[in-house]
Amino acid sequence: MDLNLDGAINYHYDKFPPSNLDYVKFVEPLLKATDAIARYDQMLKNMHNSEILLAPLRNQEAVISSRMEGTISTMDEILKYEADHDPETVSATNVRSEVIETILYQRALRATQQAIEDGYPLSKSLIKSIHQRLLSFGRGAKKSPGEFKNEQNYLADKLKKKILFIPISPEKLEEGLDQLFYYINNSTHPSLIKTGITHIEFESLHPFEDGNGRIGRMLITLMLWKSGTISAPHFYISGYLEDNKDLYIATMRKVSESGDWESWCSFFLQAVEQQAIRNLSIAENVRTLYEEMKAVFSDILSSKWSVNALDFVFTNPVFRNNKFTTRSGIPTASAARFTRVLLEKNIINTLEEASGRRPALYSFEPLMELVRV
Repeated sequence: MDLNLDGAINYHYDKFPPSNLDYVKFVEPLLKATDAIARYDQMLKNMHNSEILLAPLRNQEAVISSRMEGTISTMDEILKYEADHDPETVSATNVRSEVIETILYQRALRATQQAIEDGYPLSKSLIKSIHQRLLSFGRGAKKSPGEFKNEQNYLADKLKKKILFIPISPEKLEEGLDQLFYYINNSTHPSLIKTGITHIEFESLHPFEDGNGRIGRMLITLMLWKSGTISAPHFYISGYLEDNKDLYIATMRKVSESGDWESWCSFFLQAVEQQAIRNLSIAENVRTLYEEMKAVFSDILSSKWSVNALDFVFTNPVFRNNKFTTRSGIPTASAARFTRVLLEKNIINTLEEASGRRPALYSFEPLMELVRV
């Protein structure tokens, strides 16, 4: 495809990191973002089982972040895949490639969080290993997984056949990445500012042939966690960035075009604030549903295992009956009775009837209605 270079912005050579930020221009957004993300984090800390909330938020992030790159899958497809597959394997049998790519995003994020918990620093080698995992299967496998680019790449508006941005050249990439990781490890900027500047610099370097946007958004979560801004690695921002994609790209381009780091900081801080408010709202709706269902499950199941059943369907809202009996910690006979009761009371729906040796597939629709994106 022939692309038009007119109006394309070049990478800001020798202008990173910004030497003089004018904090006056974004002090109010900084205060609002700090307050909003602190409230979100406090709510997570207060939850008896935060995985009940984090599983749907993680899945939302995987779906939206992948969708921003043109990979379209749904929450229902992701959860059905998880119901049928082991958490550590990838199988493309009867599954669309877009679903596999979204699953790989989710797995890469989890693996990176685990690596950092195990003491690995944010580094060039860590982002190469994220990339290796992210593009390990399907279409991405042809895009040099785990290898930095060796040809010039571009950010383009494919509909208008127009190049918007020319990232750093391959010859300068190693030097640019060294500067970026030096900044991450040594800058004294407040953590939210450092995270925002790291994100845009990573996107401007665009170090890989493919997958840069997804890894750049993962870095936001990882840096906020490493800095202690959030107490666990679970703050996802792709929803706001997707809703404001044109402004997101335009504000990033202005940094390279005119050195306007302040407008970018303001935009990023507003994204953090608004996403924290949105995530908090989802979390509160999930928590409210959990408390309502706790009473319902206790009443209709009349068993000491009712909370186990409740926690299982919240963490696995699409599931096959065999996993319910083997992974919920509930005795097999009780689990089988629970399934019958929950179906009779319309708490769960049948998505697929049992067929031969294949168990039935169920959906916990009250939660699915809250978390679909």
